[in-house]
Amino acid sequence: MTTKKRICTVIIVLVIVCTVCVGGFFVWKKTGKGGSKSSQKVYVQKVSSLNTASDFKLSNRSFLGVVEAQESVDVKYDSSKTVAEILVKNGDSVKKGDKLLTYDVEAINLQLEQAKLEVERLQNEIASNKSQIAELEKEKKNADQDAAVSYTTQILSLQSDNAKNEYDIKAKNVEIKKLEASTKNAYVTASIDGTVKNVKTVDKLQQDGGDVIMQITEEGDYRIKGRFNEQNSKDIMQGASVIVKSRLDDSTWKGEITSVDTSPQKNSGDDIYSFGSSDEMSQSSNYAFYVKPENFDGLMLGQHVLIEIDNGQDTSINKTGIWLYSDFICKDGKKNYVWAKDKDGKIEKRYVEIGQKDEDNGDCEIKSGLEKGDYIAYPDKSIEEGMTATTNEADVSVPPNDLDTNDNSDADTEGGDEDIAFDGSDEGGMAIDEDMLASMTDEEIEEYFNKLYGEEENAENADGENADAADADAAFAE
Repeated sequence: MTTKKRICTVIIVLVIVCTVCVGGFFVWKKTGKGGSKSSQKVYVQKVSSLNTASDFKLSNRSFLGVVEAQESVDVKYDSSKTVAEILVKNGDSVKKGDKLLTYDVEAINLQLEQAKLEVERLQNEIASNKSQIAELEKEKKNADQDAAVSYTTQILSLQSDNAKNEYDIKAKNVEIKKLEASTKNAYVTASIDGTVKNVKTVDKLQQDGGDVIMQITEEGDYRIKGRFNEQNSKDIMQGASVIVKSRLDDSTWKGEITSVDTSPQKNSGDDIYSFGSSDEMSQSSNYAFYVKPENFDGLMLGQHVLIEIDNGQDTSINKTGIWLYSDFICKDGKKNYVWAKDKDGKIEKRYVEIGQKDEDNGDCEIKSGLEKGDYIAYPDKSIEEGMTATTNEADVSVPPNDLDTNDNSDADTEGGDEDIAFDGSDEGGMAIDEDMLASMTDEEIEEYFNKLYGEEENAENADGENADAADADAAFAE
């Protein structure tokens, strides 16, 4: 390369560098540190809406519950019998097979005798009717036509009476069998081991209605009976994990819903779901569900408790302040940062201090660097500092994962890469491809300029040689 060409190359490179620096300065001054990237919009969300701490957890509805025995058996009495004596009282412990009440056997025997006499009477009436029918049949044969009609009517009436009597005899025979069985079972026995409760007198039973005269609750392990209504029935399902909480202290027990009773429960006077309204249509029906605790330590029969569906709220980590899912946290060497909205509405790299981590839920504590009122973006390779933050997803100009970090989307690329012309690049006004020069080696630059200025240099050399030749001819002439 000639000295002239080297000087030209150096001058061109210096001009390119100066042009880039001056242009970059004015762009930075006009648009800020983000340059052209400031026109791109990044979706941000409020930290408080992303906070996974204790004030951002699923709401936990509490259901009323009471500790009761594992099983409760209703003892019913036969309303067709007379109760002679109730042999137990509330609180008594009984074993399976123990007598609970006796029926009046004398009254049963009296009913049995009366039923047998009624059957005998009906049988005698049937026999008498048959005799009358036979007599009427004989008389009918010797009677005239008008009298025969009368005989036929009497015969049909007696046959109808016999049919009815035969039906009544069958019904009485069924009653007799029951009464005979009652005389052999003149008492009611307990079907399980347990404690007697809710014993009613016959008068009280008749007053309240129904046929349950007492209940027996099984002794041993407890279960918890909870109550829900139709408005929150979707939260209750068999097999769901629950947390049982004491109403007296901070004691809690883990448990599981073992069964759900879909039969409506009778509302008590202090129904918490009626909201003080007496309008039947404005009230909700109550239903029962049953919980089996993992252990019964500290629980007492009849104890009232609160039941919550286990949504993971009973965690060993007491989450307060700001907790974010770890996906929002980026690494810058040993430092942690998030993409946050600054005071000017631009995206900035906000360094934060990380505290505790919850590996199970995948979130971590933000000890400093963020406030609940700040806005942050979900990390993406296209995000750069200086971009515009927006809370409207429809305004986002760069969809996530659409751009590479080196993609200059806001440059005008229509028609290919733009050639940058600068004053003094060459006298002929030919454009210099700045981007291409920046990526070329010295040898490639030299070759490029050789092609660009080759014709001009050849012309200059030819002119010089012609001038030298002319000078030589002139000197020779002299």
